[in-house]
Amino acid sequence: MDYILEKSTVLVVDDTPSNIDVVSGVLSRHYNVKAATNGKKALLVAEAMLPDVILLDIMMPDMDGYEVCSQLKRNPKTKNIPVIFVTAMNDMTDEARGFELGAVDYITKPISPPILLARVKTHLQLHDQNKVLEQKVLQRTKELNESRLEIIRRLGLAAEYRDNETGMHVIRMSYYCSIIARAIGMSEEESALILNAAPMHDVGKIGIPDSILLKPGKLDVNERSIMMRHCEFGAKIIGEHDNPLLQMAHAVALSHHEKWDGSGYPRKLEGKSIPLVGRIAAVADVFDALISARPYKAAWPTDKAVDLIRRESGKHFDPELVAVFLERFDAIQEVMKKHADPENAMHES
Repeated sequence: MDYILEKSTVLVVDDTPSNIDVVSGVLSRHYNVKAATNGKKALLVAEAMLPDVILLDIMMPDMDGYEVCSQLKRNPKTKNIPVIFVTAMNDMTDEARGFELGAVDYITKPISPPILLARVKTHLQLHDQNKVLEQKVLQRTKELNESRLEIIRRLGLAAEYRDNETGMHVIRMSYYCSIIARAIGMSEEESALILNAAPMHDVGKIGIPDSILLKPGKLDVNERSIMMRHCEFGAKIIGEHDNPLLQMAHAVALSHHEKWDGSGYPRKLEGKSIPLVGRIAAVADVFDALISARPYKAAWPTDKAVDLIRRESGKHFDPELVAVFLERFDAIQEVMKKHADPENAMHES
């Protein structure tokens, strides 16, 4: 079966129709040629059609080629389209300015058909190669991000398995966090970050001895002081990074036990001095911890856990976040059902 390759599209921008005719006559056998007779039309056509290359005159009324090129390069949709200046201006400073604005080439008038064809062909090939390379980089970046996310999830689960053999707590509380984040107006990107950072909130438990972490009874004062260090252990395990996901994971690990009234730990932060992600995680973590079975306690009924969250508004928890948690409780319950512990450790009211 024969396949017909689609021709590349060339946008020719020139205020003189006869110049457009000359260029079109040279290129039309090989490419789809579109034309614009002024800068404003060129910008509209470029954004609508996304041509593969733009041949741009410099000396035009109202908006010259330099301004057109500048605007093309500022527009995310058109910034990667190769621009070749085709002009009678042949001073070196004119050429240098064109390159500074992001043009890839500079052809002087009167044009030489072989040179025009060769330059257009070369830059189309380079553009195609760049697009292929860009796709490979994007794919590789996606794979690296997915690997990083999977490592973070697994590390979070590793910590959770130490005192909850199903590991479902970190999954549920992470979804609660993203529900609250979206409801208070955080962007999709920020909501996705907290969904993937929240599983690391208790990673510091890796540094807590089993005799304390798995103790079936109440911790004594010394044991509790050791347990409280899991926030700082978690922050140290995650470390400080430029990566937004790891930055958020660090903040969640360090601050999810701070309390709105300043009585929390490890830094006794108060009110909005507690990072927003830590305040969100506090509500999500406490609620799900209450409805989950642990070596030292049975799972609470859902209605009893909700009552505690409501009572602790303004004391343990940010009142605005408690209100959002209650408003979005239907969505919270959907997560509870979807990611329930296999042995039905949670009790419905």
